[in-house]
Amino acid sequence: MRHFGHLSPQVRRELFHKEPAEFSARSPARLLSVALGATLYSPATRPRLADDVLKQARRGVVSMVLCLEDSIDDTEVPGAEENLIRQFAELAASASAEPPLLFVRVREPAQITSLVRRLGSSTRLLSGFVLPKFTEERGLPFLEALAAAEADCGRRLFAMPVLESPDLLHLETRVETLTGIARTVDKYRDRVLALRLGVTDFCSAYGLRRSPDMTAYDVQIVASVIADVVNVLGRADGTGFTVTGPVWEYFRLQERMFKPQLRQSPFTGRAEELRAALIEHDMDGLLREIGLDRANGLQGKTCIHPSHVAPVHALSVVSHEEFSDATDILRPERCGGGVLRSAYTNKMNEVKPHRAWAERTLLRAEAFGVAHEGVGFVELLAAGSI
Repeated sequence: MRHFGHLSPQVRRELFHKEPAEFSARSPARLLSVALGATLYSPATRPRLADDVLKQARRGVVSMVLCLEDSIDDTEVPGAEENLIRQFAELAASASAEPPLLFVRVREPAQITSLVRRLGSSTRLLSGFVLPKFTEERGLPFLEALAAAEADCGRRLFAMPVLESPDLLHLETRVETLTGIARTVDKYRDRVLALRLGVTDFCSAYGLRRSPDMTAYDVQIVASVIADVVNVLGRADGTGFTVTGPVWEYFRLQERMFKPQLRQSPFTGRAEELRAALIEHDMDGLLREIGLDRANGLQGKTCIHPSHVAPVHALSVVSHEEFSDATDILRPERCGGGVLRSAYTNKMNEVKPHRAWAERTLLRAEAFGVAHEGVGFVELLAAGSI
């Protein structure tokens, strides 16, 4: 699979200076963690789940979470598990294209070993499990169960812990909780693909819900937790992990209090229709939040609606200018450091301080590609929404 693989080769050539690389569930974890992109959640109760998965793959989705936790009622869990087993078998028997990377969000550690056993040969389509309300105390049993299931089925299975516990939010327990999480995921580093932020649960602890006019970063108590999680768990010194962006809850028109956040200037001609559609469906707030995710060290995003996928992926493509700066910084002759003017003659590139940024940028370029000079997110979004 590859990002923007649902577009024709001709369209990709028109958009990309360097096309996204192909990858699979067997690719290196470092690439997969970035390539997750917009991870689409779906309740495991959906009766035509296998068809839904394949339909979303044809639309450009490369990672999905099939949820047995908060998205379904407690009484639905046994039926949802049975449905999951049936739908995986249907996917395994399908002659259609390769499905996205598939993860199952479980409630308890015992579900991991049970589901892997019941899936049988269909386990080959499973990339791993999402572990809810992750702390050191809760997380260890999940990761131990994952290791046991991996040994039983003989294939690599990843964990994606969700950081959403009130202990992580509350100031008096935050440092201790973060330190414990860091110890736990470091012990199982080879199995932890990415860390996901449960911002809805953070808001719930204080009876809050952000409006579509506001991003997670406008809710200061949430922003402070994101900053601390990245501080401890997202470092670029080799000890950190990929941390994914929080969910955007809105996908239909709401009554507005503030002006739209999308400037008109990037949208000219027919693209003005795209701008109007984005505003109408509250996507301008999503676009702003994606930009803030990147600025704060987060990669990809949790998504609950297919319409969110294209914006996340369009804004994940590396611009020609970013690529130019990153490759200049990482040239072998620059390994001693120094300062150079960017090829675009609009900024200073300082080799040593900007090296980690450049390395991350080239990894994102491998996953999402590099746009042609003059191709921006508007063109990428318009093409990716087809």
